[in-house]
Amino acid sequence: MDSTKAKRLTVYLGEGMKWQGKALYHALVLELKAAGLAGVTVSRGIEGYGKRRQLYASRLLELSADLPVIVEAVDSPEKINAALPRVQTMVRQGLITLADVEIIPPVAAPAEPRK
Repeated sequence: MDSTKAKRLTVYLGEGMKWQGKALYHALVLELKAAGLAGVTVSRGIEGYGKRRQLYASRLLELSADLPVIVEAVDSPEKINAALPRVQTMVRQGLITLADVEIIPPVAAPAEPRK
């Protein structure tokens, strides 16, 4: 199995957090794109709590204004490490983690015969 060593940057934050008038998660996506990272994914949580232990949840009858959001990027250690200082500057609250990962390429399925 071929694999490539990489690093995953994960940022946990609240949906309502801002950076220069924009949603922080969106500002991070733009910043990481400008830094040349291969890709970024933003996931919206349905429930969670953080350092202050305040519960945030998305329910039918109660709408939280600050649901958990996770921003993840996977790329070479060099690119992730180069982008990290800017991410740290932008994320004033929340949690930033780094993890060593392996990128496993998908195995192409055999082509189906034409009928």
